Amino acid sequence: MKDLLEKLVELQKLEIEAEKIRSLHKNLPIRIRELDEEFKVFQDAIERRRTEFEDKQKLKKEKDRQLQAGQEAMKKTRDRLSEVKTNKEYQSMLKEIETSEKKNGKIEEEIIILLDGLEVASREMKQQEGEFETSRLAYENKKKELQDNVDSLQGRMKELLGGVETMRKDISPDLLRRYDRIKAFANGVAVVPVRKEICSGCHMAIPPQMYNELQTGSEILTCPNCNRIIFREPVVT
Repeated sequence: MKDLLEKLVELQKLEIEAEKIRSLHKNLPIRIRELDEEFKVFQDAIERRRTEFEDKQKLKKEKDRQLQAGQEAMKKTRDRLSEVKTNKEYQSMLKEIETSEKKNGKIEEEIIILLDGLEVASREMKQQEGEFETSRLAYENKKKELQDNVDSLQGRMKELLGGVETMRKDISPDLLRRYDRIKAFANGVAVVPVRKEICSGCHMAIPPQMYNELQTGSEILTCPNCNRIIFREPVVT
């Protein structure tokens, strides 16, 4: 019976580890997806700032074009002043020049504001791009680590399941059914040691006579309180 108990204990160890790895293996892809989503949020924020910066650059170029066109139009108007023949035409052209000067002045102010904004945005972009590169490297390293863990767990799971299959073939069907039945209602732990007459599964004392019987190892016994299969701790090897 001692050999059977040792096999049950070993089988339980393998199955418990397999279940832990199964849980980890299930959660790792979720963590990888979360990591991808976290990085994408950061990446999208950087892209928005870059797009905003590029839009400001385009707007500044458009304002430069408008200013140049306005200045050229005003120059042509000034050049035509010497050609006017009446005072009315002269005053009208002066009014046109004044209007153009105000319009060009407003555009120049807008360009100065844009230049100040672009200078600040450029500094912020450089800082954020440095942060982005740091975050990108950290993201790629963490993702690789998680993926390596997935691959490692897959290998270990295959190894464990092979061990479980081998162990189960070496245990009688009747004892396996009994073991599986207990495991189903005992949170996956069907076999527990007894220490100083205390069942480690339910932490209740077992009868002294049963403890003495455990020492002989002549039969498979179960705790009268929690119904788990019990053994004297020295059985574990």
